[in-house]
Amino acid sequence: MTQVILKQAKIIDASSPFHNQVMDIKIENGTITQIEKEIATTSGFEVVNIPNLHVSKGWMDSSVSFGEPGYEDRETIENGLKVAAKSGFTAVALQPNSNPIIDNQAQVRFVLDRARNQATTLYPIGALTKGSEGTDLAELFDMKNAGAIAFGDYKKALQNANLQKIALQYVQDFDGMLIAFCQDSTLKGIGIANEGSVSTKLGMKGIPALAEELQVARNLFLLEYTGGKLHIPTISTQGSIKLIKEAKTKGLQVTCSVAVHNLVLNDEMLMGFDTRYKVLPPLREEATRKALVEAVLDGTIDCITSDHNPLDIEHKKLEFDLAKDGTIGLESAFGALLTILPLEVVVQKLNTNKLVFSTENPSIAINNKADISLFSTEDNWIFGKENILSKSKNSAFLGQKMKGKAIGIYNNGQLVINN
Repeated sequence: MTQVILKQAKIIDASSPFHNQVMDIKIENGTITQIEKEIATTSGFEVVNIPNLHVSKGWMDSSVSFGEPGYEDRETIENGLKVAAKSGFTAVALQPNSNPIIDNQAQVRFVLDRARNQATTLYPIGALTKGSEGTDLAELFDMKNAGAIAFGDYKKALQNANLQKIALQYVQDFDGMLIAFCQDSTLKGIGIANEGSVSTKLGMKGIPALAEELQVARNLFLLEYTGGKLHIPTISTQGSIKLIKEAKTKGLQVTCSVAVHNLVLNDEMLMGFDTRYKVLPPLREEATRKALVEAVLDGTIDCITSDHNPLDIEHKKLEFDLAKDGTIGLESAFGALLTILPLEVVVQKLNTNKLVFSTENPSIAINNKADISLFSTEDNWIFGKENILSKSKNSAFLGQKMKGKAIGIYNNGQLVINN
């Protein structure tokens, strides 16, 4: 265990008695033992003294893909967790889109074993259906017992409404949560970009907002019928915002997230046919981007994810319609968000992932476990290739303005600093 003294750190944690105060923080054996205006340097302690140092409760990313097992050329679990740590995340939820798919307890145990002894904690998401094929339910109860925190098929909407209904009913027996990516495949068709003026100018087949909204509405009707808990990830349309807001007013247990790139970028980025901007759901028009930001601010959108999805160059350096959807996002998440949202909102939304998925979330207080994200807020810089820590380099944020920087984390008794 690394013994640490964090010097002159501004604490951003509304649940802490030291919120908005600049304090020294002493951490011994993974536990916060002292928080004072000034703590004397102690032998055997590593001192972190960085200008404009800020700290908060540890951030979690609720949607990351690492590839392993099967796609280690894209990313490994070990390196992916190191990237997450240097990007300020003390926890990540791992999507099941590996090869083989994480659809049984053995696969859950495998990824947990690969993540052992890392500073960033990994929480597996189990596939909802076997092989993520949408036909038969996977071993949900067994995966829950093995450590899965929720169940969903990554970027695949369950078209079978009855199977969705049965799954919602079944997981209530063990307080499980379903993740329901929403997109009607028949309405999407061969669409590759947001249906709008940009896709028309570029001659691209469009994906209408209706493709998402129809599926959101169906899943919310099913949730109202069955009860239970449902998380709708990476929403991207104004209609989805309205539907989810109405469902929450009814008292349904529904939460939702938005991807950083859908909050920060719009479909004008596609004008150069650069496949780095091919994501799912697609980048929408500017009016919708602004509506998503407002939904974050008013609380309709519960949390924010990087939706980190490493892809090798062979799947990105292709014609736009042939390239795979996805971008990496851990390294750029904090700096991009701070360009459009207030600091406390960014910190809260990155931390709320832990509340949504009921994972460990200690506040910054004496005698609590040290689960802390470290960051600065004053830097203005441009995200470049030298800032990419992932094995894959498919970032939609190359060349984008950033504000503030993730410095690292202290978690699981380990200090990680992004030098």
